[in-house]
Amino acid sequence: MPKEQPFTGATRMAANHDARIVTPREREGALEFLQGLCEEMSEGKVNLPCFPDVVVRIRKALDNPETHIAQTVKIVGTEPRLAARILQTANSAVFNHSGKPVLDLRTAVARLGTRLVQSSAMAFAVQQMRMAPLLKSAGGPLKMLWEESISAAALCQLLARRTTVNPDEAFLTGLLHGIGRLYIMVRAASDPGKARYERSLLELIDGWHPTVGQMVLENWGFPEATAAAIGQQQNYGYTSKAADLTDILIAGLVLAAAARPGGARVIEAEIRPFARLGLRAEECRAMLAVTARHIGALRGALGC
Repeated sequence: MPKEQPFTGATRMAANHDARIVTPREREGALEFLQGLCEEMSEGKVNLPCFPDVVVRIRKALDNPETHIAQTVKIVGTEPRLAARILQTANSAVFNHSGKPVLDLRTAVARLGTRLVQSSAMAFAVQQMRMAPLLKSAGGPLKMLWEESISAAALCQLLARRTTVNPDEAFLTGLLHGIGRLYIMVRAASDPGKARYERSLLELIDGWHPTVGQMVLENWGFPEATAAAIGQQQNYGYTSKAADLTDILIAGLVLAAAARPGGARVIEAEIRPFARLGLRAEECRAMLAVTARHIGALRGALGC
């Protein structure tokens, strides 16, 4: 069972939601709900209401290096709104450094590459979910989670440039870091019996979402390194021989949290990945400043 974590993330989203004491029965209901999600996924069942299946189909198409561009273009072409999103992303100043306009979908997919196409598809999916009537009650938390995910993605991309890890892979991993939280929130919002555990779930979600996120990505066929990084994202004592994707995600999330209003000061010595990445306080401040200027452009590029 995932360990419980301090007051962050989802609990911060609903800090003043309900000050009443959670009863043991409510807590038990929340644990049963979370355990049920994990049991489903251990059997290969991923059920995410209102999530566009085109995103998963793109993920599968991109697995085949021989056919992935043609197949991805064909899949994206069936969803005009997603096609427009990918063209918008490919033509944005953030991802189109040459400034040469991209006019067709095939060129856009080829220019962005595997991971940025997936990032665009994920941005599209989250926006569609936020608009779904079934998920109206989760609209605010989903918006906040997505904003945090973009900040984390930008910082992970910057950190990756200090290593041999592909920056676009790091960007996608940062963007996906909260997929477990998204999965839990969406399933809870669509559950007619949520009243029996809703408040208690807010206290437990931080400790469970990395495990749930890892299981979702494994079921969707994402690379092992990406899924493993999502699962280890709160392990500040994580060790590796050289800086890897997990180091990048852990450090990126700590920095993203520090950048938020009222965020805690980063204590590098307490987080091992900071040492492997060679990060010092001055460099952290510089990265946060760069990212702050970059976030608006990223949101525009991803259509959020």
